[in-house]
Amino acid sequence: MTSVIETTEQLVNPILEQNGLELVDIEYVKEGKNWFLRVYIDKPGGVDIAECGLVSEQLSEKLDETDPIKDAYFLEVSSPGAERPLKTKADIEANINKNVYVTLYAPIDGEKEYEGVLTSFENDCLTIEYKVKTTKKQVEIPYEKVAKARLAVTF
Repeated sequence: MTSVIETTEQLVNPILEQNGLELVDIEYVKEGKNWFLRVYIDKPGGVDIAECGLVSEQLSEKLDETDPIKDAYFLEVSSPGAERPLKTKADIEANINKNVYVTLYAPIDGEKEYEGVLTSFENDCLTIEYKVKTTKKQVEIPYEKVAKARLAVTF
């Protein structure tokens, strides 16, 4: 599976660079009897269906040429959505002052999940301001303790 993801990344990056887009994530997963190769792309302001279609078409041609996947699969190219995963330190830095949801490998202050405003990312440490009822609190989370992070939609 890793080689499929790595090969796909090598093939899609030049396509994305040429079109002013960025790679957010790649998944190669089996759901039921079917395999799915999912490529999530984005740009400031978001991507539209035409951009997803363009990348899908160009990537499909490259995948057909190199044929890194022997089984039948479905290729899906899409936006990561409103709750975009934050996979890298650069992603985290780019989303300061936005609402985030973070899960941890080990608890901090007795909690393994935090949702709130990412107020800073300095010295590999995230600072999140969150509410408990009506009281605002802050937590500092070392980057290496973050299991998953994503943007969080608030209503």
